[in-house]
Amino acid sequence: MPPPAPAPPAVAPGAAGPLRQEAERFVRQFHREQPQAGDVERRLREVLTEIGRTGTYTHSPAELAFGARVAWRNAARCIGRLYWRSLVVRDLREVTAADAIAEQCFEHLRQAGNGGRIRPVVSVFAPDRPGRPGPRIVNDQLVRYAGHRTAEGRWIGDPRSAGLTAQAADLGWKRDDEAFQVLPLMVRERPGARPEWYELPDGAVTEVPLRHPDHPWFAELGLRWYTVPAISDMVLEIGGIRYPAAPFNGWYMGTEIGARNLADAERYDLLPTVADRLGLDRSSERTLWRDRALVELNVAVLHSFQEAGVTMADHHTESERFLRHIAQESRHGRPTPADWSWIVPPVSGSATPVFHRYYDPVDPSLRPAFLAREA
Repeated sequence: MPPPAPAPPAVAPGAAGPLRQEAERFVRQFHREQPQAGDVERRLREVLTEIGRTGTYTHSPAELAFGARVAWRNAARCIGRLYWRSLVVRDLREVTAADAIAEQCFEHLRQAGNGGRIRPVVSVFAPDRPGRPGPRIVNDQLVRYAGHRTAEGRWIGDPRSAGLTAQAADLGWKRDDEAFQVLPLMVRERPGARPEWYELPDGAVTEVPLRHPDHPWFAELGLRWYTVPAISDMVLEIGGIRYPAAPFNGWYMGTEIGARNLADAERYDLLPTVADRLGLDRSSERTLWRDRALVELNVAVLHSFQEAGVTMADHHTESERFLRHIAQESRHGRPTPADWSWIVPPVSGSATPVFHRYYDPVDPSLRPAFLAREA
């Protein structure tokens, strides 16, 4: 019989101090909000012992689910937090190979799409460990449209995706001259590794062709948009443990597509096209042609998603829901940090109740959280 493997070396005193502090804060929060979870002191001893032995620790499935949901609750830029408890948490921490990660991302899109009844979902892959960083998803969303500039200087597709489009092309992906070509998913098994790329399969991506209820010509523009906005380039941090691949989604608010993605000058820049088709006078900004075109573009987006049976919120309803969320959190004695510039909708802001108030300040130290990824 071979001799037993030596025990892993203990972590040097003080080396894991910040992790110990974050772990203790999270474990106590988990047990405070989940009183049925058992003896907090016993769990804390387990966690601190594991940190001392390995330099890290492992969340229980219940801790992972709670942490992911609270990270959504803490997302200061998200107006749709009322339903944070309903987040479906997919525990995929044992999945580390690029092929398997890609397949699980496609399954994420299928589960979240749910035949049009969009479900909030997060898929949590392997965390960063001492000396063993977790995988990364290169794309900023699981679904994005490609964008590139032609030799004549004209943009085709989404200019925001120019960098991702070039990166995918360098890896061997074939780009088309199409305004709504879905980018491949790119996955790094570890930082610095060459990404693997994967075409999104049939059934993983659902798109809605855009129509206007009053203007038949709108369909001639050939516009469409995907149904599941799954953010995939943020780190989920829970109790000091960082999960660098944790794509998550809610459902769209109409203005995200109609007032930003399709309307912004640095995106699809469609306001002049829509205004011309509406016969608006663009000779002066005082005619408010931009405003009128913007409203009709948003009407088309909301109408199209509704006709397709796909979940989508309008900015007036979502604003009212957010104030309900604040009231609920207040009853639990919790603040609701919010970034006013993100919470107030980009259309008719002053006509919504979220415009006319102040919010709890954003606390960058608040955890659990979804954080911008540095690399």
